[in-house]
Amino acid sequence: MKRPILIHPDPRLKKVCAPVPDLSDDLRVLADDMLETMYAAPGIGLAAPQIGILQRLIVLDCVKEEDGEPRPLVMFNPEIISSSDETNVYEEGCLSIPDQYAEVTRPKVVEVEWMDRDGNARAETFDGLWATCVQHEIDHLNGKLFIDYLKPLKRQMITRKMQKLKRERARA
Repeated sequence: MKRPILIHPDPRLKKVCAPVPDLSDDLRVLADDMLETMYAAPGIGLAAPQIGILQRLIVLDCVKEEDGEPRPLVMFNPEIISSSDETNVYEEGCLSIPDQYAEVTRPKVVEVEWMDRDGNARAETFDGLWATCVQHEIDHLNGKLFIDYLKPLKRQMITRKMQKLKRERARA
């Protein structure tokens, strides 16, 4: 089931999320809903707080090539355990901040540990776009948005645009 995505500013997007204590069928359904919502948006990542659920769950799939095999990842309680000194700059966007993009510098390579949808402990090293995306989504779990990396004036400008968008949507 596709879920509505919260738009910034929303206080839930600034909250630190609680760890998932135990996997349940409800959480697996939530993960499936999040993947469906992410693909429909369309996006390459989605964090539970973006749909109003304050738990440590993210989904991502950074395969963008038309003929590429989709690689949906579901991560419960993801944690970055190491990151490279080398950085990458990507123009980031966010489903909770539609049509706004800005360059963000992040570590080029990160190693992440998480629990998969079957409750198995997993770890993987991510590079490039995958590394950027997983860091962006984990930031959501910590109440941080990509615009928090920007200079205050640019951040305020984007926030005002989002407030206007929310007013327009409320009237529609």
